[in-house]
Amino acid sequence: MKSFQEILQEQTNVKVIDASIDYTDYTPIDISTTNTKISELDLTNAKAFEEFIETHLANNKAKVAYGGYQEVRNLYKRSTAFKNDFTNERNIHIGLDLWIKAETPVLAALDGKIHSFQDNTAIGDYGPTIILEHKIENTTFYTLYGHLSLDSLKNKTEGQLVKKGEQIATLGAPPVNGDYAPHLHFQIIKDIEGKKGDYPGVCSQIDLNFYSKNCPDPNFLLKIK
Repeated sequence: MKSFQEILQEQTNVKVIDASIDYTDYTPIDISTTNTKISELDLTNAKAFEEFIETHLANNKAKVAYGGYQEVRNLYKRSTAFKNDFTNERNIHIGLDLWIKAETPVLAALDGKIHSFQDNTAIGDYGPTIILEHKIENTTFYTLYGHLSLDSLKNKTEGQLVKKGEQIATLGAPPVNGDYAPHLHFQIIKDIEGKKGDYPGVCSQIDLNFYSKNCPDPNFLLKIK
């Protein structure tokens, strides 16, 4: 029997934003605690954050900046949505971020159906969010698309069928998208744990082992590098 990782890696030609942008036009970005440039940035200022992303793209002659899986970040300290006691701080990112301008088309990674959707409105949260359900070789799993535009939730119904590569949304702008520089949070989830329209995209060190297995690296599917 194939492992979940093997099933993901066997999928080809998967994109989740603007299909016209080739992966050669993507560049990695580091917004972890080890990046001194991030430590100097006012993370409460979405405009300054967007300018930082735009400068990074220009310097690397790229159209999309990507990264962040299991990255330890200070980005969430500004939000009460992530506050825990010191020993259980939720600061490890368990999805992949794709940084590009608002209104960029967001695509279904694979054939499937809409599992759920909602607007997660807390500062620092996902904002408008869509979760798709997929089934490949008797394995059911989910993909989450966060930081969307409000229009992305219009005319959606649970159970609605979607095709691989079909546009399902557009990227949102701050403050609708949780008050971040525009980007897509893309996450793979094996067990949705009964949740709808939302699922943790950031975990603590104490829970990392569970989320490493339940939310594998999205790049197994996307194959950006």
